[in-house]
Amino acid sequence: MLPTAGKPHDKQLPTATDQAIQATALVKSYPGVQALKGVEFAVAAGEVRALLGKNGAGKSTLVKILSGAERPDAGELKVAGRTVELLTPGHAMALGVATVHQELSLVPELSVAENILLGRWRSHRRGWFIDHKALHCEAAAVLAEFGVQLDPAAKVRSLSIAEQQLVEIARGLSFKPRVLVLDEPTSSLPASEVEILLRAIRTLSDRGVAVVYVSHRMDEIQRIAHSVTVLRDGRHIDTLPIASASTADIVRLMTGENTAAVQHRRAQRPPGNVALKVSGLSTSSKLKGLSFEVREGEIVGLAGLLGSGRTELLRAVYGLDPVAAGRIEIFGKEPVDRSPSALIRQGVGLAPEDRKKEGLVLDMSISKNLVLSSMHKVVQRSMLSHRRQAQLSQGAASRMGVKLASLSDPVCTLSGGNQQKVVLGKCFAAGVKVFLLDEPTRGVDIEAKGQIYELLEQLAAQGTAVLVASSEMEELMLLCDRLLLMKDGEIVGERSVAQADLAEVMAVAMGGAH
Repeated sequence: MLPTAGKPHDKQLPTATDQAIQATALVKSYPGVQALKGVEFAVAAGEVRALLGKNGAGKSTLVKILSGAERPDAGELKVAGRTVELLTPGHAMALGVATVHQELSLVPELSVAENILLGRWRSHRRGWFIDHKALHCEAAAVLAEFGVQLDPAAKVRSLSIAEQQLVEIARGLSFKPRVLVLDEPTSSLPASEVEILLRAIRTLSDRGVAVVYVSHRMDEIQRIAHSVTVLRDGRHIDTLPIASASTADIVRLMTGENTAAVQHRRAQRPPGNVALKVSGLSTSSKLKGLSFEVREGEIVGLAGLLGSGRTELLRAVYGLDPVAAGRIEIFGKEPVDRSPSALIRQGVGLAPEDRKKEGLVLDMSISKNLVLSSMHKVVQRSMLSHRRQAQLSQGAASRMGVKLASLSDPVCTLSGGNQQKVVLGKCFAAGVKVFLLDEPTRGVDIEAKGQIYELLEQLAAQGTAVLVASSEMEELMLLCDRLLLMKDGEIVGERSVAQADLAEVMAVAMGGAH
């Protein structure tokens, strides 16, 4: 159990003279992009500061600098009023800055105590052996310090995601930090477990720890934060008390004044027959009774924040994740076999979010990657037809506009944009008529992004049904006919893009009024 604490913004804000961490005129550039442009950022002891911004705003770069993972090109950083250089994450931790990243870094087979004190077991050695009793006592003291009751001896793999998140935070707190940076800490948590984490953060705030809270969930931010800082295009736009910051105000700061300037680029065509119909789709972990249709020649976008269920929906439709309830129909028929290999033969293809791990075999040739989903077309009597493989891969590469020296080259030699075209080409070669896309332009340059947009437009014009998930709202507004607005595993709204307003769509996704 955790003690109940009042909302942080109900209390008086800490004074500016109690700054726990302060960044002045931070500048950071990477090849081809300036990530931070003179950013100012300061958080007082005991303050919970929400850090917001669209993708590419500079949030991740700022967090990396605060955590010691990156060094700024220019600017000054102070911890407790003292100018410092954070050379490594270990150095940052020694100076009192702990960071809990979005992806958990726990060792599942080790105990809670062993994870909290990972790398520091030596202080509890008795000869050649670890004194586990002493280890458990120290870990229990850390957990009790911010009001969490977990068994130090329990294996981490036995804990819920929320409890694992608390263990990750406890590990950071075991270094007695002045500043705790939390990067999207609730993105993978069900609503029932979010309150556990928020209570723990309130307790830390009461104890004088400064908390930097990176999130887009306005319902949480309004409950947990004292103040909010908004970054846009690498610049500090504004910092204001949360009590005076409405969702509409924050969206305006994140997007700029001209939120209506995003123009729908798709030619308006009447959609064809229903290609994909989902009715009451639920999974045991995330999705809750989703129902929608996608028609031939239509591009439908899944709009929602990280953790809203976009990826889980695509994986469930494609047969990668088990479905607890509901019905999925492809061109009016419910597949008997819902395995990915069977769905490919029925015209359903998925371009996954992580193309390098899930979409490609990097050491394999471009040609072989292009026919991975079409083996039924190039294998006859258990023998691979090299002639058919060459014809199919050449046609797909040409159709997708892949820039290459030779089809026999490893796919890892291609640029990110061309690798993504190979992923799309793999589906094209298989004759896909229902295209599922998860972050189709992540990590590609501007030119390749435009080319991918054109490819999807051409596929839709030929009658392909496209369901696309993207964390870039502007991309969905440019590309899609309709948007399905997702939050916490549910579809909370639907908008025609031709009549939708970017600010309103973002506000709904962030937890504003539906």
